[in-house]
Amino acid sequence: MLLHPGSTEFPPPPALYPQEGPLVLEVGFGDGRFTSQIAQQHPEWNILGVERSAGSVSRALRRFRREGLRNVRVYHGEATFALRNLVAPGRLYRVYVNFPDPWPKAKHEEHRLLQRAFFRRLSTRLQDSGALWLTTDHLEYWQFAQNEAQASGLFAVETPPPPESHLRTKYALKWKTQGRSFYHAVFSKIGQDPTPWPPLERYPMPHALMQGTLPQIAVFEKAVVRFEGGTAVLTEVARTLEGGYYFLTHVSEEDLVQDLLLEARPSSHGFYVGLSRFGAPLSTLGVKAAVEWLVGWLEAQGLQTLQRSY
Repeated sequence: MLLHPGSTEFPPPPALYPQEGPLVLEVGFGDGRFTSQIAQQHPEWNILGVERSAGSVSRALRRFRREGLRNVRVYHGEATFALRNLVAPGRLYRVYVNFPDPWPKAKHEEHRLLQRAFFRRLSTRLQDSGALWLTTDHLEYWQFAQNEAQASGLFAVETPPPPESHLRTKYALKWKTQGRSFYHAVFSKIGQDPTPWPPLERYPMPHALMQGTLPQIAVFEKAVVRFEGGTAVLTEVARTLEGGYYFLTHVSEEDLVQDLLLEARPSSHGFYVGLSRFGAPLSTLGVKAAVEWLVGWLEAQGLQTLQRSY
């Protein structure tokens, strides 16, 4: 039920779900109660839920499993990454965005999801009859999203009253008691952006074979590795039981953030230096750049490289 980018095809095959049917995306599902509701009301739908909060993902998964839902899959991460890589072009029937973070300060508007660029990219993944449904309690964001969609030239906008079913989410129920108003908009696709937007490129697992003596690392200073489109940060190092090292690494790129392990471990040829498979990481340009930096750093400590694969 939980999708891991490193072990998932881009886009996933139809066999990901137990049946064929319309694909529906929900962005920011919180505790999963709305997801569960539509999954049970529409068993013919295949639902992909995306959520940034690890705690919410954990709680929602428990709910889905407890209720025996078979037509729901979950991705923990950014909506733009899921839209690009986990949805085939022209595949989406509908998108639900309930009570997104409005980023109310003007200097934070760039963090809002429903911007012109997002609508352009969404148009490549929606069916011709597809639509995005937004429900929010934030008037300014509701107006902002309408302006951005219309500016894209690819969506028609309607603003009917919010469906009652959308007002049963955790936050809607809380804000009802506070007397807040709710706003709804339906963005229907009327055109498609011509710019190609292919899935993120995968790289073969980057690694090197090295020989020599691993240094005793008593202190490791954080290393920042910059590459086109992102940053990799090697933050900590830990000794392994086998006499090698793990390097905790944070990679941020292309709507994808990964915390992963690089490793330098003994092998039959000396030392293997590369990406650990722990946690099913996705091998990307940023991972490649981090491994390349680590190999260079170990060379500076006196090791020799026998073979590079990156």
